[in-house]
Amino acid sequence: MGTLLEVKNLRTQFFTQDGIVHAVNGISYTVDEGETLAIVGESGCGKSVGVMSLIRLIPQPPGKIVDGEVWFDGQDLLKLNEDELRQVRGNRIAMIFQDPMTSLNPVLTIGQQVGEALQLHLGMSKQQARQRSIELLEMVGIPDAAKRIDDYPHQFSGGMRQRVMIAMGLSCNPQLLIADEPTTALDVTIQAQIIDLVKRLKREVGMAIIWITHDLGVVAGLAERVIVMYAGYIVEEAPVRDLYADPRHPYTLGLLRSIPRLDKGRQKKLQPIEGLPPDLLDPPKGCPFAPRCSYRIDRCEEENPPLETVAREHKVACWVDVKGVQN
Repeated sequence: MGTLLEVKNLRTQFFTQDGIVHAVNGISYTVDEGETLAIVGESGCGKSVGVMSLIRLIPQPPGKIVDGEVWFDGQDLLKLNEDELRQVRGNRIAMIFQDPMTSLNPVLTIGQQVGEALQLHLGMSKQQARQRSIELLEMVGIPDAAKRIDDYPHQFSGGMRQRVMIAMGLSCNPQLLIADEPTTALDVTIQAQIIDLVKRLKREVGMAIIWITHDLGVVAGLAERVIVMYAGYIVEEAPVRDLYADPRHPYTLGLLRSIPRLDKGRQKKLQPIEGLPPDLLDPPKGCPFAPRCSYRIDRCEEENPPLETVAREHKVACWVDVKGVQN
C-alpha cells in the first residue's frame, strides 16, 4: 500500500504571556492507506496538538506552526489557502473529537449537522442529505434513525452522541479519519462498543485512521502501528506487537508497567512513573524524560537523543539500550 500521509519535522508552538510553549518538537511519521496508527502518551505530551496541526485547527494566535511539512495525497497541507484546505478538511480528512457534547451544536438537530457536510462537500440537495444522514446513523448503530434524525444532541446519551460524531466523520467517505481520544469520556462497556464499531467501519470503508489515546489497553486490539510521544517528541515507534513484546524506551516500559494485567495475578504490584513531565515553557537541554528515568546516564542530561532504528520498523530515541540493560 502507498503512503497516504507524510509528516516531516512538524513544530508547533504557543506564544503566551508567560513565554513560548514548545508543544510539538519536530515530529516525523507516515500513515499508509488503510492503516491504523495509534499515538499514545500522557496528557500534555503534544499528541492532540500534533494532529490538530495537520489540518490547521489550532487557534492562531496564540498557536503557530513554526516549521514542517504535511504531505497528503501529493499536497503540502500547510501551504494550502483556507478555501483549498476546507475542501480537504471534513471531506478527505475527517476528525472525531474527545467530547461530543461540546463538538455538536446544541441548537441544531442531528440531521442538520450530519447533512451539512454532505451538502457542502458532495453537493447534495437537502432531501438527499437527509436520506444519506439516516443511512449513516443506521450504519453507526443508532436505532430508529429515521425518527431520531430530528432530535437534538441533549436527547442522546454520551455513547450515542459519539456515534453521531463518527457518522459525521464518515459522511464524505474520507481517506483519513483522525480520532482524538473518542472514548475517554465514555464508560468501559460503551468504549468497547465504539472501538468495535470503528474497526467494523474501517473494514467496510477502507479508510486510514490516526487514533489518539493515553490508554495502551485500547491500542492493542485496534492499531497496527504505535507512536509513543513525550514532551512534544516521538520517543518510540513500532508495530503494535513489537511495542508490547519488546518495548525499548524507558517511558514505554513505564507506561506498560503501570497497566493492570490479567495474566500476572494480584501479587505483582503496579509500578508508577515517578515525577512529573517537564515544563514545556522551559524544556530541558537533554532528554526530556531523563529526570524520571531509572536508566539515565550523564549523556541524557546534556543531549537529547535522535529517533533511530533499532530493529525492523522499530525506532527509539534513547542513549541507553534498555533491552541490553534488562538482560
